[in-house]
Amino acid sequence: MEPPQLGLIEQSFNSRYSNWAREALDELPDNFTITDPCISGHPIVFASRGFLKMSGYSRDQVVGRNGRMFQGPNTCRRSVMEIREAIREERGVEISLLNYRKDGTPFWMLFRMTPVFGKDEGRVIHFVAVQVPILRRRQRRRNGEGLCGEILSNSCRREVCSSSSVELAGVSAADSDCRVTALEIEEKCEASDTEKQLAATAIRNVLSVLTHYSESTGRLVCEKRVDPHLPDIPIVYASDAFLRMTGYARNEVLGQNCRFLTGVDTDPSALHQIKQSIQAQQACSVRILHYRKDKSSFWNLLHISPVRNATGKIAYFVGVQIEEGSVDRHGLSPEMRQLSVVGSIKVAVRISSP
Repeated sequence: MEPPQLGLIEQSFNSRYSNWAREALDELPDNFTITDPCISGHPIVFASRGFLKMSGYSRDQVVGRNGRMFQGPNTCRRSVMEIREAIREERGVEISLLNYRKDGTPFWMLFRMTPVFGKDEGRVIHFVAVQVPILRRRQRRRNGEGLCGEILSNSCRREVCSSSSVELAGVSAADSDCRVTALEIEEKCEASDTEKQLAATAIRNVLSVLTHYSESTGRLVCEKRVDPHLPDIPIVYASDAFLRMTGYARNEVLGQNCRFLTGVDTDPSALHQIKQSIQAQQACSVRILHYRKDKSSFWNLLHISPVRNATGKIAYFVGVQIEEGSVDRHGLSPEMRQLSVVGSIKVAVRISSP
């Protein structure tokens, strides 16, 4: 991949989403890619960890490439054309597809793709493609037929053997003598309702992160996270927007208690309200006078909320702060902007928890 193309790919993602969006996407357990139809060749600009593990490729081998790299000699051309038509018409599509891993083994998957529209442009800026492997079960060999270890996935009908061989993924060691080169696909390998639900949920997870962590929102909403399990409840994460608002560098913030933002005219009752909410493990919203590094003051509309993992235990508290008087060009109130950020963090934490 040429350097100019690499620059376009990095800009495609970084210019639209905040730094935390990439972190949140990496925490999702789903198999998905994000592609940019506006760049020549419609390349992949992001690939999830789950997808890389499933396909056997590294991120460097995938980002910048077109999704056709996962197709092979037995991938149904009709299915590929259906995906291309959906891209051309800027619409979603769900289809069963035969793809290939890096080691050459083919596997059936449910491919679900949806467009992502830019808030400002009103046009498609990305496509999110989720891939859910279709579980297969081995059917006993049929006497007198040339089917060698037929692999089924619900209504997966015909996978036939021929003289030259490519080993099918999913065939056990005991059946390693069964090899497949031609897949006569007269009927698509249909996914189960469970697999379709997994794909739909994965799409919602990805879109939630992209929607709430777009760069336009990130410029206006400041976030910090504190760990209540550590002494003095220190800050363990600070967004770029938080650093811009306060004037501090990241190394000056991490490890500090939030009280370093207070000053002589900060209302003690607001501090007491925050302390009580943390002790009670409850959310609270306050208007509090804070101070930047240069000693200038500003009214901070602060919302603090506990974030629990999948087991119900508090992972940390997130504080979303908006400077009073800041303008949101998307028309969201401070409360809605804060709750959207907190909601997305909760989604990411819960689905990434064991």
